[in-house]
Amino acid sequence: MSTADLFFVSVVLTCDAKTSAEAVGASVRSVLAQTLAGTEAALLGEPPEAAAALAAEHPHRVRIGPPRGTYVIPLAPGELLDRNAARNLHAAAVSTDADLVAGRWSRLTGKGRKEAVPAWQADLFARSRVLTDVGQAPELVTRDTLGAGLCVRRSKLDFTAGGLELALGAEKIALVPNLITTRRAAPDPLRDLPAAAAAQRRAAALLDDPAMRRAARGAFLADHVLPAVHALPGLGHGACATAVAELARTVAGLVDDADLAELPPLERVAVRLLADGDAEGVRRAAYALAHPGTVVSPLVHREGRVYWGPDHTTAAYDLTELGHQYRTPAEQRLLGRVTGCRREQGRLVVEGETALPFDASAYEKTTASLVFKVRDAGAATVTLPVDDVRVERNTLVWQARLPLTDGLRPRGIGDRVWDPTLCLVVDGEPAPPCDLFADKETVPGGSAALRGRPRLTRLTADTWQPYVTAKHHLAVTLLPRRKAARKANAAAHYLATFRPARVLKGMAKKLRKRRDVLHSQRFKLRVYRGLLSRLPARRGSVVFESHMGKCYGDSPRALYEELRARRARLRATWSYASSPQGFPADAKLVRRWSWPYLWALARAEWWVDNQGFPHALNKPGHTTYLQTWHGSAYKRMGYDEIRHKMQNAPQRTQLARAIDRFDHFLVRSEHDVRTLAHAYRIPEERLLRAGYPRNDRLVEARLRDEREGRFPRPALAGELGIPDHKTVVLYAPTFRGTPRNKKARLALDVREFAERFGDTHVLLVRAHYMETATLPATPPGAVIDVSAHHDVSEIQCLADVLITDYSSIMFDFALLDRPIIHFAPDLDAYAAERGSYFDLRSCSGGPVVETQEELLQTLAGLKKADGEWQQVRRQFAAKFGAYDDGHSARTVVDQLFSDRLGRKDRTR
Repeated sequence: MSTADLFFVSVVLTCDAKTSAEAVGASVRSVLAQTLAGTEAALLGEPPEAAAALAAEHPHRVRIGPPRGTYVIPLAPGELLDRNAARNLHAAAVSTDADLVAGRWSRLTGKGRKEAVPAWQADLFARSRVLTDVGQAPELVTRDTLGAGLCVRRSKLDFTAGGLELALGAEKIALVPNLITTRRAAPDPLRDLPAAAAAQRRAAALLDDPAMRRAARGAFLADHVLPAVHALPGLGHGACATAVAELARTVAGLVDDADLAELPPLERVAVRLLADGDAEGVRRAAYALAHPGTVVSPLVHREGRVYWGPDHTTAAYDLTELGHQYRTPAEQRLLGRVTGCRREQGRLVVEGETALPFDASAYEKTTASLVFKVRDAGAATVTLPVDDVRVERNTLVWQARLPLTDGLRPRGIGDRVWDPTLCLVVDGEPAPPCDLFADKETVPGGSAALRGRPRLTRLTADTWQPYVTAKHHLAVTLLPRRKAARKANAAAHYLATFRPARVLKGMAKKLRKRRDVLHSQRFKLRVYRGLLSRLPARRGSVVFESHMGKCYGDSPRALYEELRARRARLRATWSYASSPQGFPADAKLVRRWSWPYLWALARAEWWVDNQGFPHALNKPGHTTYLQTWHGSAYKRMGYDEIRHKMQNAPQRTQLARAIDRFDHFLVRSEHDVRTLAHAYRIPEERLLRAGYPRNDRLVEARLRDEREGRFPRPALAGELGIPDHKTVVLYAPTFRGTPRNKKARLALDVREFAERFGDTHVLLVRAHYMETATLPATPPGAVIDVSAHHDVSEIQCLADVLITDYSSIMFDFALLDRPIIHFAPDLDAYAAERGSYFDLRSCSGGPVVETQEELLQTLAGLKKADGEWQQVRRQFAAKFGAYDDGHSARTVVDQLFSDRLGRKDRTR
């Protein structure tokens, strides 16, 4: 057996004269730690002198020379291999006979040692698979996929070639979901763009498929050009001009208007400005990208469209979609750009300009002031006047002579940094505050310093100095510059850090930690189970909760109001998740998971909610739990869900215990019995066939329509500013499981809806209570976000039409006998993934459409076509809301709370 046969995999590190010994050493150590024994490290190029010592220490595993293994893993010095990387890549190569095997990689973020895997890798490497054509995974050639995390068969491919050439040269490619390479160098957009541009030119020459070339161009703009744009504000004015000129030459011929049309408006403008070499324009655009909604240029109207400026009125500079044209001058958020900062006669003189959108004459009667806000020390503010404000063409020019010495008098301890914003009053109306964008070249720092007079004497600090923050904004800070202040600060630092002070700090830290433990959910749970739940019941006490405390609404609200109307002798408590605003003032309000919340639950005689009190809380023996639930089921629920079937035993046990707390469970039809009751294993004797109390309002509204007609509309229409002549359309999509802190993406293009129906319709958007959605700017009154409204029943009574997909709101809205449109673009995929209890197409309350155009056409012809659906819709309502008779709240109260009603109210 030859020496080469002993090595399955060679990891090749190509070095140059600048390669550090530390980087090579770290990479080689990751090779030596591989779990695949037949792995060697081969160093090529100009390895540092320390490489010879590594080769001498590990003569059989490290060599300076060409690779000997059957497969080669390229690795840049400083990058590390996961300890199982060679084993995973080699196993995939052998089992699939692939010429190239690729997996995931991560890179440094530039923030310490933190790393991140690019988001686009999630789908590409979701599972192991074998490709015979790069068209099956275009990301291999359109993105930097093969920059790391791969191995190639040495006899078939030249491992020194680029990723594009390797992908096109391989007859068979295997993808694995494993992490292969870590600690890739953090991206430097300005440095990396020339290499990316060269790779893009090679892709244009080598790729035959037009779609793939187009995807490569799009990825180049998104992954390389736009990050370079974002990096430009960090450069000074002169350095930015030089960099933009160089970048414009780099991307020459690579920025096509057809590709720009695929980008969002601001990104499109920023790339176009960069390609044109407009340094000042691209910096403004970069700022706008980092601060959405900010106007940074003198926008103009041309033939119904909005453009970047009077000299930029082509399609590439079209910003109509941003909706700035729908805002009044006082509603525009403008950018204050600092053009000068100096010390003059004991004052700080700050000069600036602000680009004005559209008609600059609207800003002729504008006054201004600079509002200084203390950073990280409360909400203290100081307002200082702007002396000179004038309009010059399409720019607001201003100058402020700031008496910082006497005008800004902080304590001097804990409030030394202040951030100014420009506050405009346009024709008597205050506008949103403008951040002050500044360059380090414009703000001189020490030469503009002024005397400071803090309230705790000048021993704390004595000098005001302007500076530019990391976010490129103007700020002023109070510094100890003179000898007395420096000595006083040094003494204060010593007193805060010498041993007795450190001991006191340690004690304070322990006390804070103990306080945190006392308020932790784990400790509260122990106290609740061991003590509170054993306390006696407080007679007549009821705890209400709706959607985990997120709102005051649904059936718990309807029951609460019924009990109040009938003067029930009860002590009501409502829980709220974050804010008590909108909850009833005549009830006791407690924050969810607070000590008062646990106390109320432990001593309550009744629990009433529509989703579930915290699963970890056991129900006391003296408590009766009424679960009203929050909607009939189209999608599979409970134990019928695939994800529940895949849960482990403790998870299933926790769910079973939570459900077993229910003493009564409301159903509104036999469909609920067959689906929800079966899915949650709820016994027949616990089912209460009384309907949903929240739907009493809907039944009452339908009866009123039949008696009196639809007008006048409910008072909510006036609150929302909806005129009587407009048709009200409610769009309420189902919960999609959006990750926490992420915005839900609406399937409906509300901007197109506003353009086509804005004159005759109003679109009310109601996101699921577990999600939030961001709406684009539209003409005033065309689209209204009602997601924060507490009770969706009030919104339903206002709506003339419902658009939904699979939300249970369709079962409720059908009770109004008003049109329903199911907009379900992913119906088949959703039903296959989540599962459903019936076929929506064959059993719906209205037309089912799958595209935006179908939806808009259906809405346009709804008045004529609805007659065909009326009987179907009534059958739909009767089937799924058989027990919703308009008296559900009274029925439930009579059955469960009759002993708490006065004699006159028992038969009401």
